[in-house]
Amino acid sequence: MVQTIKLVFSNSKYVILAIGIFVPMLIGLLILSEYIFLEPYIVSHIPSGSELGFVLIVILSALSALVIPMNIFRINILKSSKQKMGGGIFGSIIGAAAGACSCGPVGFAVISTFGSVGTTATAFLTNYEIPIRSLAIAILVITYFTTVKSLKIECNINS
Repeated sequence: MVQTIKLVFSNSKYVILAIGIFVPMLIGLLILSEYIFLEPYIVSHIPSGSELGFVLIVILSALSALVIPMNIFRINILKSSKQKMGGGIFGSIIGAAAGACSCGPVGFAVISTFGSVGTTATAFLTNYEIPIRSLAIAILVITYFTTVKSLKIECNINS
């Protein structure tokens, strides 16, 4: 696994891509989850009892920043065979989207726009925020291992 990561991230454009995914995703999810406040000053606050949610956001952002560049590297290698490409990127997108489920201030906009359906959706996402993020992390971990496995085969990397 380490050799595969070294192979992918030996190219600086994939390192820059990983940083470009990690930082905005982390900051965006922290703002949506109300761990970072922008008014009147930029302030960060982790309320007591919500440490797990914060850690899951960091893990989700880090895994996305690891998996997406690896899949783009894989796509660049496999330009000729298109049927093998879809699974890795699809898993990354699902994992990232599922992790971005915290509603925070966005929930009020959903409630006012969609009425009772919005209220139900907001309540569901708020109540099951931790399990949904955990599922997203599991999807990203599975995507990571399948990507590493396919890169080992396609690039002839010995363990």
